[in-house]
Amino acid sequence: MVPQIVPKSKAPGVDFCGVDEYYYIIRSDLGCYMRSTNFHEGKDLEVFSLHNSCRGGDHYLAHEDDLFYIIKGDHYRRVSNMNQDKSAVVYSLHPNCQGGDHYLSAFGHFYIIFQKKGIYRKVTNMNTDEDADEYTLHPDCRNGLYYWGCKDYYYFVKPHDEWGIQYFKSTNFHEKEDPNTFSFHETVVPFLPGGLAIALGECFGKWEALKTISNDSNSPITWNKKITKKVGYKNSKMNSVENHWKLSMTASYQSGALAESIAKYQFSVSTEHGGKSVQTESEDWSEATEVEESVNVTLEPKSQLYIWQYQLGLGKEPILFCRDMRFTNDATPPTTIPLPKSSDK
Repeated sequence: MVPQIVPKSKAPGVDFCGVDEYYYIIRSDLGCYMRSTNFHEGKDLEVFSLHNSCRGGDHYLAHEDDLFYIIKGDHYRRVSNMNQDKSAVVYSLHPNCQGGDHYLSAFGHFYIIFQKKGIYRKVTNMNTDEDADEYTLHPDCRNGLYYWGCKDYYYFVKPHDEWGIQYFKSTNFHEKEDPNTFSFHETVVPFLPGGLAIALGECFGKWEALKTISNDSNSPITWNKKITKKVGYKNSKMNSVENHWKLSMTASYQSGALAESIAKYQFSVSTEHGGKSVQTESEDWSEATEVEESVNVTLEPKSQLYIWQYQLGLGKEPILFCRDMRFTNDATPPTTIPLPKSSDK
């Protein structure tokens, strides 16, 4: 099964927005956003920290005059800069503008998409519901995973198909047209929720055999030795992803921290989105090192003991070596997953 990116309905704090020159991918769950002049070509990729007051939004949209709107519940915060929370004002959403599945701005208007109802509402002011009109969404425009707008176009991300993950450019949501189709550049894909599995391969978790101990004698023996195992995070593969981006982050986000957060997120999502549905925050995410651990066991005559360690990886390469070890009497690896289950995404 080809992994799918996580749709907005399952990715709190994740959204797209755009203005005339730039497109944005908001990852409020990671405390940052990516800016680009072209998702298809992967141009001018720069990642900024989200100001604390701009985090945790249900929806994000940008207006053509470079104003950003962060919707949370039945209110929205309007700022001129999400990195610095400049010129912030807060307004209530008009009741008719509340409860949308997606919000965007284009052609000088705001659009609220009610995906389940198959309609969208167009207004010039979300606080007053001014100049309101409602239209039916064309069937070809109903299944978008994310929607955003810029000055003279709408964009929406479609579910993964035989051509991969793509986005579409359109000028009309309610009439039949042939929208322009674009793929995401390979350097943009890992920043999408669940995109890391598309870029590097699906997550896997496995028990790796560290040591096999045999007692071929007719008497019990005591085995008391140290075994060497690797514990921690092999960050070289993940850092190669981050190296494609210019990071304009706060000091708390040191080099490699963003890639680490993206990896943790990827492990937490379901197998449908290329993950393992596990929480890894409590694991050791420092640079992987070899450590020794003492093992003291008694083996019965004519028996074997297998020592296993749990590893998580992407594609075919392990990147997180967990602390947990297990012992079995045969070559069949344990079936348990020694990590807490994450909430479904």
